[in-house]
Amino acid sequence: MEVQKEVRLTSGMESSLRLPTIGEYYAGKNVFLTGASGFIGKVLIEKLLRSCPNVNKIFMLMRPKKSQDIDQRVEEICKCPVYDKLRKEQPNFHEKLVPIYGDMTIPELGIKPEDLKLLSDSVNVVFHSAATIRFDEHLRIAVEMNVVGVRKMIILCRQFKHLEVFLHISTAYANCDRPFIEEMVYSPPVDPQKLINILEWMDDDMITSITPKLISNKPNTYTYTKHLAEHLLIKEGSDLPLAIVRPSIVGASWKEPVPGWIDNYNGPSGLYVAAGKGILRSMKGDYRGVADIIPVDIPVNMIIAASWYTAVTKPSSCLIYHSTTGSVNPFTWGELEGVVMNFWKKVPLDSCFRRPKAALTSSWFLHDFYTFIEHMLPAYIADLGYCLIGKRPRMVKIYNRLHKAIGTLTYFTMHSWEWSYSNLDMLTSHMSTEDKKCFYFDPRGLHWPTYIENYCLGTKKFLLNEDLSGLPAAKAHLRKLRNIRYCFNTILLIALWRILIARSELARNLWYLIIGLMNRFVKFFRLTSTIHKQ
Repeated sequence: MEVQKEVRLTSGMESSLRLPTIGEYYAGKNVFLTGASGFIGKVLIEKLLRSCPNVNKIFMLMRPKKSQDIDQRVEEICKCPVYDKLRKEQPNFHEKLVPIYGDMTIPELGIKPEDLKLLSDSVNVVFHSAATIRFDEHLRIAVEMNVVGVRKMIILCRQFKHLEVFLHISTAYANCDRPFIEEMVYSPPVDPQKLINILEWMDDDMITSITPKLISNKPNTYTYTKHLAEHLLIKEGSDLPLAIVRPSIVGASWKEPVPGWIDNYNGPSGLYVAAGKGILRSMKGDYRGVADIIPVDIPVNMIIAASWYTAVTKPSSCLIYHSTTGSVNPFTWGELEGVVMNFWKKVPLDSCFRRPKAALTSSWFLHDFYTFIEHMLPAYIADLGYCLIGKRPRMVKIYNRLHKAIGTLTYFTMHSWEWSYSNLDMLTSHMSTEDKKCFYFDPRGLHWPTYIENYCLGTKKFLLNEDLSGLPAAKAHLRKLRNIRYCFNTILLIALWRILIARSELARNLWYLIIGLMNRFVKFFRLTSTIHKQ
């Protein structure tokens, strides 16, 4: 089944009528959000409360974690730096956040009857963001979270008496086995229910063995299950007011709430840190391939605006919105590498392992060669040094984790895609001038070098908690590493040359010639200095 992109207003005169602004629509509304503790979830809460201050309540599906109950988790989330701006404008914003006990892996989400009644009587807007985003997740877990979780949400939403929109956050790579992706739900490789049925009786080893055949041209279980989830949503939730937003690789914020804000090492964030620390020296990727990174505030604004449009115009079909940059504002991995490396040389991280210098190559041979020479060899030497001074070896373990992370991203750094944007342009055309400014989601105005520099600075400030006051010491450490490198290269060159001299008359004569020229240069320099002083 394929659902074509389509916009039909319920009345011919409706397009000429003034639609309420986004702020006006959300006034007094109650929102139900899954994935509230995730990266997108935090920014979504902040933007909704700050730009739609009259929203009533935000109910958040949460589970206890690390000995914290759901109330303690909300308190911890509210202390996050992402809410600093909101905290100044609305000191009591936390009073609008209502945690609801639940878990995506539990039957009926584990919601208590009294909470279910509260939601049923109150909720107007649903944002479904919860998912496992691990690319190498076991298929059983990925299906349970990403596919079965959508079915549970459909069943739950049918009980909401005042539901006006159910927006599902998918991924632009749900159909990454296609070079051009339209705003539609494509037929899945297998019926989701059939897959769910076979996973019930298979053990984990059997599932692992057949996973490559099941996902076929998909690179991982994440994109595979996200594709299935979209199909299941359209098929089983056709009676609900649906919308789908597909962001690409979600990165640090562009403008709001703080330029460069990031709270995780997923996607390019961990690679930036590894490159800045001098750990990452080689990565597999297409130098001319498009790095389709989207700042988190762009899809968040689109989510809020798309939900508004779905609720006020009631389109006859589920509209899909792409939040990507590749087709409208492309930036290549090669350009990205240049900006990142130049930034880390100007604003280095503290206590770098080596000087920042990373190379992007599409050659498997060169990548494997660089990995051995530039990664594993220094790692083993460093761990040997740690052992000699009585410290615990760690560099080999760090590099193994890094290589695993790189491996999951290689498919995306080696391929490029194009997406259609008809619904993005349509949505923009229905928004007021003020809403376009407040809830911007068109990536055409993104200036990549500035954004990437802010992104790198964000990893330094928000992930590593490094203060810019330590920049002089970081630069001094970088100069020290440079001097060590020069000394090592010089000693190595002399050692190799001496070996050659011992075996070659020509090399020996050339060596004596170079030494003689150097002596003459030194004598001339001294003589010139003496004359100048006189």
